[in-house]
Amino acid sequence: MKFVRSLVLVSSDPDSLARGAQEVHERLQREIQSAGLQEEVAVVPVGDLGRHGAAPLIVVYPEATIYGPVTPDDVPLLVEEHLRKGRIAVGLRASARELSGRIAWLSARRGTLPAEQRIVLARAGLIDPEDIEDYILHDGYEALGKALTQMTPVDVINAIGKSGLRGRGGAGFPTGMKWRFVSQTDSYPKYVICNADESEPGTFKDRLILEGDPHSIVEAMTIAGYAVGASEGYIYVRGEYVLAQERLDKAIDQARQMGFLGEDIFGSGFNFDIHIHTGAGAYICGEETALIESIEGKRGEPRARPPYPTTHGLWGKPTVVNNVETLANVPPIVRNGASWFRRFGTSNSPGTKVYTILGNVNVTGLVEVPMGITLREVIAIYGKGMKDGATFKLAQTGGSSGSIVPSSLQDTPMDFDSFARAGVSLGSGALLICNEDTCVVDLVKVLLNFFRRESCGKCTPCRVGTERAHQILTSLSEGTAELSDLRDLETLVDGLSQLSHCGLGQTAAVPIRDIFKHFRAEVEAHVRLKICPTGACSMSGR
Repeated sequence: MKFVRSLVLVSSDPDSLARGAQEVHERLQREIQSAGLQEEVAVVPVGDLGRHGAAPLIVVYPEATIYGPVTPDDVPLLVEEHLRKGRIAVGLRASARELSGRIAWLSARRGTLPAEQRIVLARAGLIDPEDIEDYILHDGYEALGKALTQMTPVDVINAIGKSGLRGRGGAGFPTGMKWRFVSQTDSYPKYVICNADESEPGTFKDRLILEGDPHSIVEAMTIAGYAVGASEGYIYVRGEYVLAQERLDKAIDQARQMGFLGEDIFGSGFNFDIHIHTGAGAYICGEETALIESIEGKRGEPRARPPYPTTHGLWGKPTVVNNVETLANVPPIVRNGASWFRRFGTSNSPGTKVYTILGNVNVTGLVEVPMGITLREVIAIYGKGMKDGATFKLAQTGGSSGSIVPSSLQDTPMDFDSFARAGVSLGSGALLICNEDTCVVDLVKVLLNFFRRESCGKCTPCRVGTERAHQILTSLSEGTAELSDLRDLETLVDGLSQLSHCGLGQTAAVPIRDIFKHFRAEVEAHVRLKICPTGACSMSGR
């Protein structure tokens, strides 16, 4: 990218494109050309800028002024006022919604609220995701060069291990330990897989990384391949992520042309290449062994474990499977060191976490914050409070497979260990914030409807258990359930969690377990009193 006086970023994620971002981009180019500013101003389409409801968004640098939503008719005023005369286009600025990340860093944790700290999303929205030179200008491929020329594979694994990086897909397994298992296995070839099958409802963090900074995943997978001794990688991308696939394809081609993929990378003798595999809409393929089966051309069903993918993965060979957010942390760790990474987050859960905020808050969207932030802080700072001044009742973390967290736990640090001690899970990072009008029976009924439809049907506890649980929850919402149905539902929870073949059936039990634990009185009111305390259920059997 050439150096210019002003840089204009136009959001070009699917939502922005559906709202006319392409027309805005084209109008900007015409108006800039007409004003004779084409040598001074660069217009770059970028991924999702982190806020919804104000698309398309435009950010003008170096002032970092935000405009949105912008229509093609707004463009002449923006060009005339801001780009030609150098002053804020007040009429447009007034309609903009403030992007996250503008809160000054608060160094003292006690009595204060943490600010957003971007590591994974540091480049998203700031660079042209389709320009490898722009990525290189922002420290791109520096970590790969350092790894291949200054570090041994063991050094790289040790750095990831000492950083404390844990899997960001939900399980929180130590990344360095997983890499070490694969590296120590005497079987070849070995593979690296990026799990980009982001099918969890309410989660779109990986899509933002892929669309806004695709080269970071290419670089991270190549580093992982060097560390574990693999020469081939696969990115398994959710089928609906068309723009992400296009940008990944372009990033891989550009990396090959620049010598960052292929043979003898950086003159090190290390060879590595990446392929893209598109998913077909099966939620179950987010489970790593079902994903591997799908890549092999088989029906996407989970395998029995052990053996684990680290020894018997793709085509029976040792395989590292990491999700997008986990891999995006790798280049910054290699570049800056493990101790740098441990400055963020908590001692047992270092680094940051990307969250999508949805539900009954004033501002929804996506943020990246240090591990250990609390729900209260997320709602107050980034959600700008509950909508219409409502009372916070619960949050569902991690999409359908996450936990239901009551208001009594809203001050629990959101890290793997603190949440585990509280009996809840962090999940993938989707936060559905609900007010007092949310019925827990109705919420869980919707979740079980999702699980019963997405079950692959391989094992009876999941195939039958999710269907039966949904039937009981439906009768609860209609006021036709009996107390015996509650006992049956609790039995189903045990069966799903203990006997299901994979995580889908096991996590289907989690929201049912949570409402019995935290909202039992509300559940029983649907049976004993034949009423829904929130008024959300029809209760036709009353």
